[in-house]
Amino acid sequence: MKLFRSPLFSPLLFICLVAFAVSSASAQDWKPVTPEDLALKAPIVEKDADAEAIFWEVRVDDSQVDELSLKHYIRIKVFNERGRESQSKVDLPYLGFNKIKDVSARVIKADGTIVELKKDDVFERTIIKLSGLKVKAKSFALPGVEPGAIIEYRWREVHPGGSADRLRLQFQREIPVQTVTYFLRPYAGMQYKPFNMGEAKFIKDKDNFHRLTKTNMPAFREESKMPPEDEVRAWIFLFYHEGEKIVAEKYWKEMGKKIYELTKEDMKANDEVKAAAVAIVGDASTPEEKLKRIYEFCRTKIKNVNDDSIELTLEERSKFKENKSPADTLKREIGTGSNIDMLFAALARAAGFDSRLALSGNRDDLFFNKDLAHVSFLASSFVAVRVGEEWRFFSPAERYTPFGMLGWPEEGQEALITDSKEPVWVRTPVAPVTSSQEKRTGKFRLLEDGTLEGDVRIEYTGHLAAEKKEYNDDDSPSEREETLRNRVKEQMSTAELSDIKIENVTDPLKPFVYSFHVRVPGYAQRTGKRLFVQPAFFEHGVAPIFPTSGRTHAIYFHFPWSEEDTVTIQLPDGFSLDNPDSPAPFASGDITRYDVKIFSTKDERGIVYKRNFFFGGGGSGVDLERLYYDASGYSQLKGLFDAVHKQDNHTITLKQTASTASN
Repeated sequence: MKLFRSPLFSPLLFICLVAFAVSSASAQDWKPVTPEDLALKAPIVEKDADAEAIFWEVRVDDSQVDELSLKHYIRIKVFNERGRESQSKVDLPYLGFNKIKDVSARVIKADGTIVELKKDDVFERTIIKLSGLKVKAKSFALPGVEPGAIIEYRWREVHPGGSADRLRLQFQREIPVQTVTYFLRPYAGMQYKPFNMGEAKFIKDKDNFHRLTKTNMPAFREESKMPPEDEVRAWIFLFYHEGEKIVAEKYWKEMGKKIYELTKEDMKANDEVKAAAVAIVGDASTPEEKLKRIYEFCRTKIKNVNDDSIELTLEERSKFKENKSPADTLKREIGTGSNIDMLFAALARAAGFDSRLALSGNRDDLFFNKDLAHVSFLASSFVAVRVGEEWRFFSPAERYTPFGMLGWPEEGQEALITDSKEPVWVRTPVAPVTSSQEKRTGKFRLLEDGTLEGDVRIEYTGHLAAEKKEYNDDDSPSEREETLRNRVKEQMSTAELSDIKIENVTDPLKPFVYSFHVRVPGYAQRTGKRLFVQPAFFEHGVAPIFPTSGRTHAIYFHFPWSEEDTVTIQLPDGFSLDNPDSPAPFASGDITRYDVKIFSTKDERGIVYKRNFFFGGGGSGVDLERLYYDASGYSQLKGLFDAVHKQDNHTITLKQTASTASN
């Protein structure tokens, strides 16, 4: 029998048959693929999107006492080759002791063919975000992805011992989403606050599930030097609260008194602690020197069980029992971050100081304001010590934070200093540019063929050193070397490194140091009797900080910093400096300054390049206004850093003498 094939019958029947085939072949719990999903040719939310999520569903179950479970299910339509490339590889990040389980995925091609992901193809790896943060993730590559295909995957996010109380529900992904739906089964009375997303309301159904749906959610795209993600992306904060309406001023006053009462015994100095304080302070006579000795003792002599750089197995960490008093921490020489802070507070009290627990926002997470009346938004804690008429702040639990500084996320923040009667708010200081310095020296010899060879030393202090140490301290020596090699080769692809030394990676007191020998073929360009060379070796091949013409998010620098470069280059025999001009210096008030000097060595056989740059404010009194710039000011800020980039790429000319050339 011969089928009659009409123009109307063919496409419609094909779509229906494919939809039926997809539905029939699905594993359990996969939703049927509709004809509309299969036929979708262009994105709906953002017209230029390469891929778009048709839906993203999350079921949050807080009914179990021992864990919190979030079941995710996402379906994505791929429109072009860029979408295929970006969506073929999937990373499911997780933090801390959380787990990613029950991963399954499949690809539905335009012709209805289904390709399932094999369980063995899911692996664990460390990913590096645009901010430089290292995060663990479950990763997999989807097989057979092509333009027109639908991909979907599911996973379960498990928080051992967790709760939906203080949970953050994200509503944006790196691609636009047509529909985002959360189903929540809460444990107790639930309240919530939306951020950056307008009105949002949970609706309770007959099965005691609360459902919230948002449509047409735009993509969230990371940009370099942007505020923390939760400051700019759409999300909801869940929390459990029953009772009268929260009034912020009253809430914080009561919270400050409550925390004081809860922690006052934790910083109590018994006879052992008092005796230790006398020995630690020794002959120090000034408050500054006394506190410094106590601070360095806690930072160097007491191990932080939460620090991944100390040599403890997972079993040893799991068996650790928190100390009950500062005396326990002193005796055992190990404790949690809170134990170490409390020991510092107890020792300071024993030395005659008034010390309290202080809490502040964490601007690596969210910009705090007092209207956010929930203690979880005061995500950081440290110790406040009264010195004369002012409060000083210390965080010895942060192994790599120098004396006199807090970690950069706690700088410039309103800190709540706890008290039994009148808790007070005091703004923490921001460390000046001189506290976080990158000091680089290079001594090189330039050959006639343009090869540059020599020795390099790079030294980091302050927040810059802390970042380097945190990034490297849990890596092996070979991994640390590979990180350095990759960094240099990103700038100069022909670079060959040897004699690498990486010093003070886990040392809480000394600067973080790189030193190595480097050879860079083709560093200088030769044209006839001239060599053209960029003396700013450390900026060679560095891309502009702000490469795009436009900007979506505000510009946000974590802390002020300074750079100091000294580069000496011995010239090839028979060559001399032909173009001795230096890039012009410039400044923008006391926020930034750039200055370069180029001159010949005394024997005129080489050149010396000196570069000094800082950003974020000189002198004292640095505030966050110098670190945060609205997107409307992007072009001006981009212009400043483009000027730095242009000056750093300044080229000098070396000429070959006539006598040498004739030889």
